[in-house]
Amino acid sequence: MEINECLACGKTKFSHVSDVKDHSISHENFKINECLNCGLRITQPMPPESKIGYYYKSEKYISHSDNKSGLINYLYHLVRNWMLAYKYRLCLSYGSGKTLLDVGSGTGYFPHFMKNKGFDVMGIEVDENARKFSQDKFGLDVRTPDDLLNKKIDKKFGFITLWHVLEHLYDPGRYLDVLLDTLEQEGTILIAVPNYGSFDGHYFQAFWAAYDVPRHLWHFTPLSMQKLVSKHGLKIVSKKAMPFDPFYNSLLSAGYRKESFPLWKGFWVGINSFITGAFQVDKASSIIYILKRI
Repeated sequence: MEINECLACGKTKFSHVSDVKDHSISHENFKINECLNCGLRITQPMPPESKIGYYYKSEKYISHSDNKSGLINYLYHLVRNWMLAYKYRLCLSYGSGKTLLDVGSGTGYFPHFMKNKGFDVMGIEVDENARKFSQDKFGLDVRTPDDLLNKKIDKKFGFITLWHVLEHLYDPGRYLDVLLDTLEQEGTILIAVPNYGSFDGHYFQAFWAAYDVPRHLWHFTPLSMQKLVSKHGLKIVSKKAMPFDPFYNSLLSAGYRKESFPLWKGFWVGINSFITGAFQVDKASSIIYILKRI
């Protein structure tokens, strides 16, 4: 699949930025092209949607497994409980509803946490194994993306969350339209995506782990995100840095670049990126966009 029109701004002029390797599964190379108008970057060529499942079939894909072996998996699970509480507090800061739809719910830890806080929750998850895990372990109501897109969910939600999901979707615009219809009038959508304009993104360039081709189809900055959501009836009311992403991304990236001392270099870049993002959220490694209706 070759994309010839920008998802965010509709323009058709692109430049080739880099070739990026899938370090985790296939070891294939993919092009990264950038819209000359808004800066949205696109993975080219995108694998057909019917074939993308191959690129997720690995225990390295953390959100679809409960594997805790290895340093990266260990660190991911170590900070997960802190992040669950952080996301809960963030929701409370921007709304008062008690209903939540978590799109890309993975193994279900976030909706389970919110359920225990008194929320009426539902998950959307494409991966059958992750969906079954969250249903069996937590007793969650988890539906398929087809249920969402074909409007088989007959309820509105005060909060809709997409934690590192939008960059994976083949048709983000369609999702945003459906989610707006599914949102309560005064509801809030929270979307977290990597930011290639971050300190660690600039430092590691083609080795930046958050490109994660070809699973990540789209690569955002605040400008391209603003262009995209405004096309679909939403406005950005606030932005927050994801606090642990600079370390996670930098540790992986240092390994991909085969640094002599990857743990030291990953931590050094991570702390610099963390500090930069703390003072300039538009330079954060990953950004949470808080959205309301226009």
